[in-house]
Amino acid sequence: MRNWYRHGRPLRVAISTCCLAAFLFFGFDQGVFSGILQNEDWLNQFHHPDDTQTGILVSCYCLGALGGCVLNFFIGDYFGRRRMMWIAMGLVLVGASLQTSAYSVPHLVIGRVITGFGTGIDSSTVPMYQSELCRKEKRGRLVSMEVLFIGIGISFAYWLDFGMSYAGGAIAWRLPIAVQLIFAVVVIILLFGLPESPRWLFKRGREEEAIEVLCAVFDLPRDDPYIVSEVRAIKQAVSIESSTRSHRALFKNDRLKTRRRVLLAYFVLFMNQMVGINLVVYYMPTVLVTNVDLSARVSQIIAGFIQLMFIVGSLGPALALDRMGRKKTMLYGCFGLGICMMMASILLSFGKKKTSSAAVAFFFVYMIIFGGSINCVPWVYGPEILPLEARSRGTAISVSSHWMWNFFVVMMTPVLLNRLRWKTFLIFMALSFSFVPIIYFFYPETSNISLEDIDRIFMKDDDAFSDRSSTIAGDDEERQQQREGKASVEQTDGEKPGARYTEQV
Repeated sequence: MRNWYRHGRPLRVAISTCCLAAFLFFGFDQGVFSGILQNEDWLNQFHHPDDTQTGILVSCYCLGALGGCVLNFFIGDYFGRRRMMWIAMGLVLVGASLQTSAYSVPHLVIGRVITGFGTGIDSSTVPMYQSELCRKEKRGRLVSMEVLFIGIGISFAYWLDFGMSYAGGAIAWRLPIAVQLIFAVVVIILLFGLPESPRWLFKRGREEEAIEVLCAVFDLPRDDPYIVSEVRAIKQAVSIESSTRSHRALFKNDRLKTRRRVLLAYFVLFMNQMVGINLVVYYMPTVLVTNVDLSARVSQIIAGFIQLMFIVGSLGPALALDRMGRKKTMLYGCFGLGICMMMASILLSFGKKKTSSAAVAFFFVYMIIFGGSINCVPWVYGPEILPLEARSRGTAISVSSHWMWNFFVVMMTPVLLNRLRWKTFLIFMALSFSFVPIIYFFYPETSNISLEDIDRIFMKDDDAFSDRSSTIAGDDEERQQQREGKASVEQTDGEKPGARYTEQV
């Protein structure tokens, strides 16, 4: 097993650091262009694109990311989690280099599409990799922390753009784009010392290596009850889910309800985009200039502070999503986002300076609510709701929804803002409110449930899990006996990892 780090906590920290760096790049890449669109040198270099051309230049990146998800769908299970992340960062290096050196529109578009391919693979692999290498009671917080770093990346990009705007000339926009290369190199270096996902290794028949990875990540011996239980659960999941090996099987209504689960994973990231987030992320400076009548400089400053609210909102799920619950968090979030869009449209509709300025307050509230709800939960929910055999391909389908509708919103928003102005916000208000009953009736709660046991939610009967249930019961009894046997040892030597797991169970 490849491992440059010590077993246990240092290795888990390295895994999380690599995943966070990958999503920091993801956020930076999404936010860096918003502060460039008003740059005078950039506008001159690319011949002052109109609203339609701007939409194409920005959204072609999303099309590339969609292509990356499609590529991951077909080859992700073959190459595994680590190698797919390497491929993603390699594409980012090529694409970011082309963007940085662009002197024509086709040159820039090609660079953004290639970078998008890398981001699509990255975004559909990293949450899955992290989910498969952590305990169930920490899964929500760890993946939410990755999404928090999207917000940090977006904010960092905004303020870097703003600071570089004082430099003037081509460096004001070429340097921010070039910073993407740093993130890609960091992820590549970190990946060299990390293990492959044990669940992918089990699927490939590499059981000994998979068990070795589990022991290293959790710093437990092979015969520890937690390791034994995980191995049995993964093996049983692989045997039960063997029917989903073909691509077409993902869309069949089998005993695991794979089709329903893929659709739920797809639609949850559809909701993530269609509440209107990219109107705020990509075009907030434009909104403040055209709808609130602020100067370009002041608009960029306010937009930068609005993006910081994204981070503030994301702190809650990053610290406590497993206690907050997935379903309830999404319900409250969509309702709150609908209220914010409604109030912003009402205040902007008067066309007066004071009421339009008041609308800015609801953009601040919007970003806090989004960061704490429908932003984080879909990235956690998708990988965990899918069965093991469908996880790689299903996650690729799920994340393709993010990029497909990201492209749609980013492409249409400049035109909508230019033609409909304040009425644009009513569209996203209606969509946000419509998601509330959909979440309530169709999305089950998955907090604090192991990846293998989530199958139970979707099966009509528990026959397939009778062996698993008896195994769990037997393991519980064994752990109880072990606890009693080790009580005296723990009093003198301190708490052991296996005992800590027993306490949590």
